[in-house]
Amino acid sequence: MAAYGLYSHIRANRVRSGLLLVGLFLLVYLLSYAGALIASVVFNGDAPLDYLLRTARDYFIASIPFVTVGTAIWLWIAWQFHQRMIDAAVGSHDVARQEEPRLYNLLENLCISRGIPMPKLKVVEDTALNAFATGLNEKQYAISVTRGLMERLDDAELEAVLGHELTHIRNGDVRMLVIAVVIAGVISFVGELIFRGLFRGGIRMGGGSSGGSGNKKGGGAVVVVLIALAIVALAWILSIVIRFALSRSREYLADAGAVELTKNPDAMIMALRKIEGRGELQRATASIMEMCVDNPHSGFVDIFSTHPAVPDRVAALVQMAGGRDPGPLPSIAPAGEDPFGPLPAEDPWADQPVRQAPPPYGETGPWDQRPSLAENPLDPWQWGPWGPRKS
Repeated sequence: MAAYGLYSHIRANRVRSGLLLVGLFLLVYLLSYAGALIASVVFNGDAPLDYLLRTARDYFIASIPFVTVGTAIWLWIAWQFHQRMIDAAVGSHDVARQEEPRLYNLLENLCISRGIPMPKLKVVEDTALNAFATGLNEKQYAISVTRGLMERLDDAELEAVLGHELTHIRNGDVRMLVIAVVIAGVISFVGELIFRGLFRGGIRMGGGSSGGSGNKKGGGAVVVVLIALAIVALAWILSIVIRFALSRSREYLADAGAVELTKNPDAMIMALRKIEGRGELQRATASIMEMCVDNPHSGFVDIFSTHPAVPDRVAALVQMAGGRDPGPLPSIAPAGEDPFGPLPAEDPWADQPVRQAPPPYGETGPWDQRPSLAENPLDPWQWGPWGPRKS
């Protein structure tokens, strides 16, 4: 299940990223044709159906260069400024080693251990427990961590989360997610323009018409409007289908990559259990939440879920990496206390057997009196080649 350096997954993500860009242009063209249908009705009234369709076709062909250039400009703006937009949305800011030495050192050590370029480090001033990675290339990659996550996770758990996000960067998941966010923005913008034209454009479907169709009344406006609405609905459905290209297996692979980086499955499991149900960023949009370690809203309708449920991810780690699951942590706190619920004071694995190392011998030498076998069965000095030594 190791994901770090999984070249087949990386290649698949590169292919998906290219297909997402192609899909973006196809969806925009599809919505442009719907807009052309609406414009045909606005400017020609209740003309015959065939006339409105021909006019819409001419409008659409004339609009292709402008739509293509506009979409390309949108992509360029997103490429250059998406990080600033995300920072403004969630309130994150850059930090250096002097400001957050603990967080910076953990990330730097992980990058050095694998020879990975150090991404930018950001902190989101939010009490939620979450983190996410952003960027489209090595110069833009950044990892954002919430203040709540830093306060509630110990070093090993925080290192596991950072390893999870580094794996997303290495596997190409981050680039694909950013492109998906851009697609969602474009489709929403164009769809809103079409609906504004439909409901506020003064569509005339019952009276006279204008332009070249002055004497024509064919009752085609209603049919054309219905076709336009059907195309908009189809584009919306296709945008959801495109999101399915963001396979949820990426989260399993990132969890596995974190374990490979840290060699500590228990830390990743405990981090997921602490984050579970406590990751809702107050100012984040749904698209930004899809980038996070955990999306609290992803499980309410499983078919639209962008993240596997935390219990499923934990079960995969237990099965494949040999970790131990403490189970869900308390999430309800009395009024006035931590809204994310108290974490257990005792060790959640205290009831599980732990093999203890023998106590130190001190400076008295190897032939001094040792504890009895019952007191310290792991003491190597009490075992001979044929069994326990006699006292």
